[in-house]
Amino acid sequence: MQSLRVELGQRSYSIHMGSGILSDFSLFVPVLSKGSVAIITDSNVGPLYLKTLQNTLEALHKDALVITLPAGEESKSLDQIQAITGELLRAGYGRDCTLCALGGGVVGDITGFAAAVYQRGVAYIQIPTTLLAMVDSSVGGKTGVNHPLGKNMIGTFYQPRCVIADTDTLDSLPEREFRSGLAEVIKYGLINDLSFFSWLENHLDAVLARDSDALEKIIKTSCKDKAEVVSRDELEGGLRAILNFGHTFGHAIEAASGYGHYLHGEAVAIGMVMAADLSRRLDRLRESEQTRIYKLIKAAGLPTIAPRLEISTYLDFMKVDKKAEAGQIRFVLLNSIGSALITGDVPPAAIIQTLQAFMERSA
Repeated sequence: MQSLRVELGQRSYSIHMGSGILSDFSLFVPVLSKGSVAIITDSNVGPLYLKTLQNTLEALHKDALVITLPAGEESKSLDQIQAITGELLRAGYGRDCTLCALGGGVVGDITGFAAAVYQRGVAYIQIPTTLLAMVDSSVGGKTGVNHPLGKNMIGTFYQPRCVIADTDTLDSLPEREFRSGLAEVIKYGLINDLSFFSWLENHLDAVLARDSDALEKIIKTSCKDKAEVVSRDELEGGLRAILNFGHTFGHAIEAASGYGHYLHGEAVAIGMVMAADLSRRLDRLRESEQTRIYKLIKAAGLPTIAPRLEISTYLDFMKVDKKAEAGQIRFVLLNSIGSALITGDVPPAAIIQTLQAFMERSA
């Protein structure tokens, strides 16, 4: 097992990564509140790993309420928050309870939000079971649900007590879900870690084969890169927004296409290709670097063609992006591979040119 620390003063916490650690009750002892425990999972993950977590908690004399959500992005809704909090209230759970998020990004996001708002805040633990959740969504305290007009538009920053990432859970991860997670891995190399991007180019075969050493490398490096950014800017006042590279286009793709049509990582992959295109049009990114980005994303088995939608539809969804200010779309762009910037100074004509180029490709 390896551990990293997210340094946030009194809200600091550890990320534990390793094989079989879901059964290690010693990891739970310091982070469980004194009250009851609830496990929130989904219909895919529950049958696979719920019993292991229950056994671990039983060793600590904790019988857990289990709340199972329907699997899929559609569960990230206020209706499900109402359902979760209702079950906690009916079970008599107080402010001394702990919620355990056992699942992927959807489960982690909605559990974190439920923890933040239930009785004005209770403890929660992230137990990610997908690559995307391990390397991205479980770390940093972003919680929330979707709205028909925009992804993750309702939520808050609320840090977990701990992240426990058992890499054995990746054995059952479907190939499409695994590749979706690689989009966020590639993102870290693009925004601030050139050496990691180069490593991915040279070791992608091992990653795709789920070699244990390669998995350990990408999970640890991704978590380290994200923890460093979050420690410097917890509430996304500036620097942390670079973690949204590709997400302005990607979230528009998810929302406009209907949540669940594209996996989050698939939409982000397309969004990163589009953001790289826009960076080149603004003479920030060299064409040779744009080609490297496209090749790696393509080689990872991720989509690179945007859905054919009206340009006005893209723009409407992008204008409600969380980085937008005074109605102006702000983008995370690249000066080079490993060097990102955040800017609202993007000519509308350049945005439209990028959108038009991708609409022609998808024709």
